[in-house]
Amino acid sequence: MVTVTVDTLVDGLAYPVGACWHDGRFWFSDHAAGTVLALDPADGTLNTVADVVGLPAGLGFLPDGRLLIASSHDHLVLRREHTGDLVVHADLDGVATRPLADLYVDTSGRAYVGSRGDDASTADLAMVEPDGTVHDVAGSLTCAGGIVVGADGVTLTVAESRSAPPRLTAFTIAPDGSLEQQRVFAEFEESARPEGLAIDAEDGIWAASVTTNEVVRFDVDGQITDHVSVQGPHSLALGGEDGRDLFVCTLRMPEWAAEDLVGAVLRLRVGVPTGEI
Repeated sequence: MVTVTVDTLVDGLAYPVGACWHDGRFWFSDHAAGTVLALDPADGTLNTVADVVGLPAGLGFLPDGRLLIASSHDHLVLRREHTGDLVVHADLDGVATRPLADLYVDTSGRAYVGSRGDDASTADLAMVEPDGTVHDVAGSLTCAGGIVVGADGVTLTVAESRSAPPRLTAFTIAPDGSLEQQRVFAEFEESARPEGLAIDAEDGIWAASVTTNEVVRFDVDGQITDHVSVQGPHSLALGGEDGRDLFVCTLRMPEWAAEDLVGAVLRLRVGVPTGEI
């Protein structure tokens, strides 16, 4: 179970998204500020690691440790080299018609990249091969937000925040990286908008719903096991020294402007750790 303790690790942010735990640090994009940052929770050190003109969103790491960044407005996936230089890893213009959202990189280096649909249009899910080749692997999703993959390596779940009702949709990953067997994993009440996702060692999925001010955990059967009230949660990542820190990127809604700097990174303690530390 989650404790009632909520720690604020960073505040005064424009629009934090793209939560990711890697190599002992919490990484995230301050989307509206155009920066990617890395936080060391042990000592509070916060460093800017990239500036992205197209506004950064989802983050993920290749097997060799290089960072991939979804550059939202220009439909690019950027790669941060070990030198710190940014290069184009893939151009999603032929697939993405909406701003890019979350990004997940699997153990082979394939990147799955979602887009933000809205009430009037849908969004496709792209798969980028390690060499930068782009494939459209799932169409007509109503906002492909948070993306996680289970311990089996073949079950991918994506948040469709604007479906009716809002839902988490699961797919089976084929050997070539394409997606098959689309199915509903869990549904929310109509007022919810699930966006960020995080997955633990038991394949329990945490989901952030910004409109209902909550983060909830679903077990492998799609049943809710935990519920925590958090104002304006957008993006999630599990990590920390023992894997039981749930990092939550928040933004106070609905009245918001980037210059208000009302975004923050919070930390909750959870019972089941991440499967990767």
